[in-house]
Amino acid sequence: MSAETLAPNQPQPQPRPERAKAAGDARPLGAPGSFRADPRPAPVGRMILAQARFETKLLLRNGEQLLLAIIIPALMLVAFAAEPIGTITGGGSRIDYYAPGIIGMAVLSTAFTSQAIATGFERRYSVLKRLGATPLPRWGLLAGKSLSILAVECVQMALLIGIALAMGWSPHGDPIAVLLLLVLGTTAFSGLALWLAGALRAEATLAVANFIFLVFIGVGGVVVPLTKFGHGAQSVLQFLPISALTDGLRDVLQHGTAMPWGPLGILAAWAVVAIAGAARFFKWE
Repeated sequence: MSAETLAPNQPQPQPRPERAKAAGDARPLGAPGSFRADPRPAPVGRMILAQARFETKLLLRNGEQLLLAIIIPALMLVAFAAEPIGTITGGGSRIDYYAPGIIGMAVLSTAFTSQAIATGFERRYSVLKRLGATPLPRWGLLAGKSLSILAVECVQMALLIGIALAMGWSPHGDPIAVLLLLVLGTTAFSGLALWLAGALRAEATLAVANFIFLVFIGVGGVVVPLTKFGHGAQSVLQFLPISALTDGLRDVLQHGTAMPWGPLGILAAWAVVAIAGAARFFKWE
């Protein structure tokens, strides 16, 4: 029976669901109400940036890490620069001496201590193992963590430099030299953090990272000048990465040195050794 022979009040036949579905599939991808999943992974660069944003938000929301990375360096800068707690050397005001040392300590707290502890517990709870199974390559995960560290350090530098300038700090020297010192210091401490977190259990990483942090503050020229130690101890302590970083920052920011090649060479050597050790001994689970 054709449609012409049907009664006027009789409903017309409807298209089959398969045809309607096929018609819907024929709509362009950008049409309103249409959706079509794309199974392809996002570009690697976008995935790295997304991971870096996630790592940064996670660190800044962690009260313990925020205390270690932001609050303690700021309080130490105010305390040591405002009150005669320690002895300074080399002339100049207290803030001129302590500002470079506290900036170096801030890099140590973020690039080494915070990263080692966070990565150690991520490894313990198989977070790294699961992330390693995602489309994000493992080197991309490490790159995202490094970008997160740099982002947090930018927050640290803005806060500490603002406080120091408000307290009368007058820095000197070439900003490029300061940037090279901070980049090499961050690279060295990040490599040491990944080496430590990838080789030890999470609880051991927590203890060792905090212990090294305190030791470096005490003997690394952050608040106590290396000249206060004996000649023999001083000849050894000057090769620590924190000593090279703080000495280099003081050479540039306090004394106006153009390029501190000695501290830069020490930091570069530590960076190479730390990255090689992390690549050799880091375990994802």
